[in-house]
Amino acid sequence: MTNYKDRIKVLVVDDSAIVRKILTAELSRYANIEIVGTAPDAFIARNKIVALEPDVLTLDLEMPRMNGITFLRKLMKQHPMPVIVLSSFTPRGSKKAMEAYDAGAIEVICKPEPADNIRDICKTLVEKIQVASKAHMDRRPLKAEQITSPMKPLAIAEATNTIFAIGASTGGVQALTTILSALPANAPGTLVVQHMLPRFTASFAERLDTVCAMKVKEAQDKDVLTSGEALVAPGGRHMLLQRHSNDYYVTIKDGPEVCRQKPSVEVLFNSVAKHAGPNAVGVILTGMANDGAKGLLNMRKHNAHTIAQDESSSIVFGMPREAIKLGAAEKVVSLPNIAATMIQLAKAGKSCKAVRTEKCKIT
Repeated sequence: MTNYKDRIKVLVVDDSAIVRKILTAELSRYANIEIVGTAPDAFIARNKIVALEPDVLTLDLEMPRMNGITFLRKLMKQHPMPVIVLSSFTPRGSKKAMEAYDAGAIEVICKPEPADNIRDICKTLVEKIQVASKAHMDRRPLKAEQITSPMKPLAIAEATNTIFAIGASTGGVQALTTILSALPANAPGTLVVQHMLPRFTASFAERLDTVCAMKVKEAQDKDVLTSGEALVAPGGRHMLLQRHSNDYYVTIKDGPEVCRQKPSVEVLFNSVAKHAGPNAVGVILTGMANDGAKGLLNMRKHNAHTIAQDESSSIVFGMPREAIKLGAAEKVVSLPNIAATMIQLAKAGKSCKAVRTEKCKIT
């Protein structure tokens, strides 16, 4: 069982008195969570952060005097701490969720309407609070604008017949932006699973498309995977790699959660192991729990190259740690070096079959 801190101090910031009351009552039922205070706006929240020293903040975006995004940006510059955004999002407004991630939010959750229904998501919120309390806010990834330029294009022979498969959870939005924006325009076809709510993944892919040399889109069933394109698994659906003759394509399927996730990194990695094998490079990034660890090991057993993000650059080291424990990672790499390592391994060709006792290389 995961060992969380005995008591996680939470400050609830929301302009709705009903929401503050419900969250305080519902979250206080959990033994390891202590609601140390509430605030109706950013200015009161600022003072209470200093006075109460909370471990985690829940934050609404629509507030009087100062909106949540502006407050979040200011907070991350002056006093970085784990923040879970809990706000109302329409499909059109899901771009605000991306703004929240860009501003430094650990997680973004949709607030149900009417406010009374907020009780329904408290179990999920508790899980997110527990994960957020483990986050290392001194390990914020580089933003896209901090990366000078993508790598040089690959020769045609180097860019074909190779698959990149990447899985991420908490902290993954920023980590994926760092990696994908550094890849060249003709990088190998790339498949991405990021644990994210269904209505946010399309906006996430659109956001990546604006900062990457590659084309990035939310995957649709039967999409063909080609070099120079990244496909992001849609929230709430599993994405699997398939192969027909010399062509790779994806299938998008419903079904039960795997490793408590949908989309699941485990599902993607196992399909890549089966259909791409030695032509693949698998990468497991920041996130809590173990989704993708066994799948990455399966990829390595099928002669794929495999990478795990190192602890020093991971917001939450859970998923990479579990993969490393299994012997699934051929290399353990710091986030700023992962894109270059992926390209190097793609050029290197087939991997040697993994042995459980083999030590992984750290770069």
